[in-house]
Amino acid sequence: MNTGLNIGLWIVQISLLGIYGSYGIYKTFFTEKAKEKMAWTNGHTDVFIRFIGIAELLGAVGVVLPMLTGILPWVTVLAAVGLTLVQGFAIFTEHLPKREYKFLPLNLYFAAMSIVVIIGRWALLAG
Repeated sequence: MNTGLNIGLWIVQISLLGIYGSYGIYKTFFTEKAKEKMAWTNGHTDVFIRFIGIAELLGAVGVVLPMLTGILPWVTVLAAVGLTLVQGFAIFTEHLPKREYKFLPLNLYFAAMSIVVIIGRWALLAG
């Protein structure tokens, strides 16, 4: 096993846990505040915003817990795929149609982090 790659992946995975965990908690449990602070929430129901928050929370936990426990570690790869999809949907259904280009670098950065986990963990699990 490549120790350097493994350490780097853990750093990225824990970062994703923090990022998506905090955003997910905010959207799930503080939906009204999220609607005040996040422009993309305009026109969306509280249920939809909470759905996104729950998806982010599940992805955040899924990107770390399976590898940490050694139980179904391939679920980490699936969780990272899910987080990549969250960003893809954010880019193509929200920010591009609304011409909110200033958000794209952050969306792309988060997607890139998830893709790094997909590729890195897949390689380590397969090899």
